[in-house]
Amino acid sequence: MMRYHLRRILADIGLFWRHQMSLVVFFAGQMTAAGKVPPAKVLVIGTGVAGLAAVQTAKNMGAVVRAFDVRPVTKEQVEAMGGQFLEVDFEEDGSGAGGYAKEMSAEWHAAAAEMLSKQCEEVDIIITTALIPGRTAPVMITKEMVAKMKSGSVTVDLAAENGGNVETTVADQKIVTDNGVTCLGYTDLPSRLPTTSSSLYANNISKFLLSTGPQTTKEAGYYFIDHEDEAVRGMLVLEEGKMMFPAPLPPAPPSTPGDEKKEVEEIAIDYRAPFVDGAKSVGYASTAILAMGACAPNPAFSSMFTTFALSNVIGVQVVLGVSHALHSPLMAVTNAISGTTALGGMHLLAHSNSAATTLLGALATSLSTVNIVGGFIVTTKMLDMFKRPDDPPEYYHLYGIPAATTLALYTAGAASGKFPEIHASSATLASLLCIGGIGGLASQSTARLGAVSGQTGVALGVASTLGHLNPSMGATAAIAGWMGLGGLAGHYIGNRVEPTSLPQTVAAFHSLVGLAASSAAIGDYINAPDATQLDSVHLASVYLATVIGSVTFTGSLVAFGKLDGRLDSAPLQLQGRDQINMGLGAATLGAGAVVMGAPELGTGLAALGGALGTSGVLGWHMTASIGGADMPVVITVLNSYSGWALCAEGFMLDMPILTTVGALIGCSGAALTKIMCDAMNRDIVSVILGGFGTKATGTGEAMEFSGEATMTNVDDTVKLLTEAEKIIIVPGYGLAVAKGQYPLKDMVEMLMQKGKTVRFAIHPVAGRMPGQLNVLLAEAGVPYDIVEEMEEINDDFPETDVVLVIGANDTVNSAAEDDPNSQIAGMPVLRVWNAKQVIVMKRSLAAGYAGVDNPVFIKDNTDMLLGDAKATCEELASGVKEFYGK
Repeated sequence: MMRYHLRRILADIGLFWRHQMSLVVFFAGQMTAAGKVPPAKVLVIGTGVAGLAAVQTAKNMGAVVRAFDVRPVTKEQVEAMGGQFLEVDFEEDGSGAGGYAKEMSAEWHAAAAEMLSKQCEEVDIIITTALIPGRTAPVMITKEMVAKMKSGSVTVDLAAENGGNVETTVADQKIVTDNGVTCLGYTDLPSRLPTTSSSLYANNISKFLLSTGPQTTKEAGYYFIDHEDEAVRGMLVLEEGKMMFPAPLPPAPPSTPGDEKKEVEEIAIDYRAPFVDGAKSVGYASTAILAMGACAPNPAFSSMFTTFALSNVIGVQVVLGVSHALHSPLMAVTNAISGTTALGGMHLLAHSNSAATTLLGALATSLSTVNIVGGFIVTTKMLDMFKRPDDPPEYYHLYGIPAATTLALYTAGAASGKFPEIHASSATLASLLCIGGIGGLASQSTARLGAVSGQTGVALGVASTLGHLNPSMGATAAIAGWMGLGGLAGHYIGNRVEPTSLPQTVAAFHSLVGLAASSAAIGDYINAPDATQLDSVHLASVYLATVIGSVTFTGSLVAFGKLDGRLDSAPLQLQGRDQINMGLGAATLGAGAVVMGAPELGTGLAALGGALGTSGVLGWHMTASIGGADMPVVITVLNSYSGWALCAEGFMLDMPILTTVGALIGCSGAALTKIMCDAMNRDIVSVILGGFGTKATGTGEAMEFSGEATMTNVDDTVKLLTEAEKIIIVPGYGLAVAKGQYPLKDMVEMLMQKGKTVRFAIHPVAGRMPGQLNVLLAEAGVPYDIVEEMEEINDDFPETDVVLVIGANDTVNSAAEDDPNSQIAGMPVLRVWNAKQVIVMKRSLAAGYAGVDNPVFIKDNTDMLLGDAKATCEELASGVKEFYGK
């Protein structure tokens, strides 16, 4: 019964406030046109049977509940009911015999008084139930504490019969203090319940009778049943002995010409269409593969094409299995592996017949080694960030034993000259290890093993190439020297890279691969004994490696400039943009036609140089014409380009390892590009050609959202966070720029220690490259198991108390779903606006990278907390720490 008594008491308190106070307070928070009314804060002292009943009842009525007890064992019960358990900064267990509390020390009472005094300044209702068997009830709330309470607050002393826990309590009386606090000291609460129920029932009956008679006619002594009153007529059963129930249905509203129901045409679903499309795709692919076989000039081409096709299938399967959280390490690994363009440079240095060839070989070798060393260092750094303090020890260095043994066995076999096919088997093993390097990124538990596999694969690939080439001592020294120089540069760059600069670093590495591929292709063409005798496969490979490498080089440089802030992120909008691209493309193809004619070296070199120049300008112009918001897609496209350039080198040099690794990287970039485009609802052709909008963007004018954003401050935000039970944090690139992840991690750690459920929601295109925010949070030590992807968490926002958006804009923009004419229409976004309360932390109210206004900023349940993300996160962490007394 105690639960019902408490509910009645709390309801009475609510009624008292509604009628007696000029300041309206509700148990549950209210959202009105006049603004927001926060929920009432209830403090329950003593969490025995009565106290827990009070906690549950107040929580069910929508209040923010805090509870305090000398017995720490009750903490779990309070938190299970959704309450916050207050703790004294003084260690002493108050558990006594039979589950009751015992008398505490004077030191503990002093610490408790300090804590409760602070709570009295904040709460609206205090309910006390603290009792000690055989003793007078301890005074927990002094007169001085009551004096600090806000006017209109209420204390309910359920220990009044034993002297009371509140010093101002008067047994069996209700008093109001000088500062307007109502103190209830009733000792006969059970006997009051029937009277209260009867009074409420009598009040309902009298109101009904008044509404049917005198209140209707406004004439004293004249009783009249108003049949026109829908409520009265609906409850009328008998009138003067005549059956009046049920009431007649109200007349239907008159119809208008526009109200006629339109026949809805049933949409027929063509179940056959997908199968037809699938059959066509299979037919086209099969025909194309057979056509390649029919046109194959020699068995070597057929063998290489088989390697290429199978590598593509394997690459797609491996890359799609990579965890979303590890997409940034994936980009770094593929960057490092794409440095196998060094094998082409090694070919040139080993068999050079001119200074130009040697220079191009040195350039390709050194630049590629920068990628290999720098890429693997960046990969290792990123994966180490995901380590947790409680992870078991790792001994990946032990894999160095079989790696060294394999290299030693290969060296011995190659040196003996008795095993001519050992070079091919070594290259095959290197290819498999590179595939394993990417496959290992499928989960956190195997990611670092994948990095070791990739490093071993590249090392074995270099070793097998050296053994196959069998260069002179001078050439070997040159290869070692240039690779050593590139390795030093890569080591320097890799160790300086921070998570915030990952996107531009990846773009810069792509440019090196592109330049290395073009250099190796041109050098191979110059080094040919007779350019007119080169077959069509070789010529096509030289041309494609040159063109793709050039597009990758210039495009990556522009992407680097935009991401690093050295170039304007806005798209370059030259007049006749499409015509310029078409002209450059036609010139590049025309030069390719000349190269494919197997002309003399001078003519072919001029055509190849022309293709190099026009494709380079095309890569520069196309990337410059793409806005900064699409740079994440550009990076993945360029990553794919570097892979296809490597494939062309593989055909050119007849090296299956380059074809395999190139297809792997090409598929990796293509798969990531698809993931990014799907996440933005963009069409890849539209992105590459600098188009605006999404696939769902309409042709009309975008909606204009009117309203004024509501501002908040750090103190109010701290209150929201400490009173919430479920919190989701949505980080964006603004957090990365401000480097606010460290204080954010400290705040999250404190909230989780207090029993809050805190999670992070990551959008696929958050940041400037796939997975960047995952790495950023891992760097600060945020456990990766509380970091969830959009698909995993989007349905949880309606059950979330507070969402904290930090530096994100476009990825939480509701216009994507509400405005069909928005530039981001149809883009999947995190539906933060469905949460009970949203706090958006930004520097200003400016639009996001896509340049689209965000209506979430002006929604009723959104408050803006403007300022630097790092400084604000530090203030929030400090506020939470102070609140919990740490």
